[in-house]
Amino acid sequence: MAEALNGLKRTCMCGEVTEDKVGSKVTVMGWVQRRRDLGGLIFVDLRDRTGIVQVVFGDEINKEAFEKAHSIRSEYVLAVTGEVVLRESPNLNMPTGKVEIKAEALKILSESETPPIYIKENLDASEAIRLKYRYLDLRRPDLQRNLMIRHKAAKVVRDFLMKMDS
Repeated sequence: MAEALNGLKRTCMCGEVTEDKVGSKVTVMGWVQRRRDLGGLIFVDLRDRTGIVQVVFGDEINKEAFEKAHSIRSEYVLAVTGEVVLRESPNLNMPTGKVEIKAEALKILSESETPPIYIKENLDASEAIRLKYRYLDLRRPDLQRNLMIRHKAAKVVRDFLMKMDS
């Protein structure tokens, strides 16, 4: 069941959680990209439009958040508060791969059924399926990048025309 934010505010985006934030407490919100349960630890890759950050839930970190993390599935929307720490085994393929968030609090903002398409870059799905589930397809990083480029190009043109008008 979805929970209310009750005044909880995001302190940074997922892609902004880097080494300079080590030791600080952050609140991030985003979609669950992937969940891995290793028994005593649960790892969640949390995604927003800026990138992916790894969140770790453990019985020793916070028992309540750990119990709630058992119900997390792909594409759930979460709000996580925790301390940023250096990872024991860094993933150098990710911009945020040197750090992780030790989750102290978890709010499940929205639950989701298993999506009909994966939300990942270079998706190999038929165009008919991608168009049918366009709202999911637009969450993919490559399409989001295209939308940002389109926005910036249109903004440059609008700013130029506004300057010429005045």
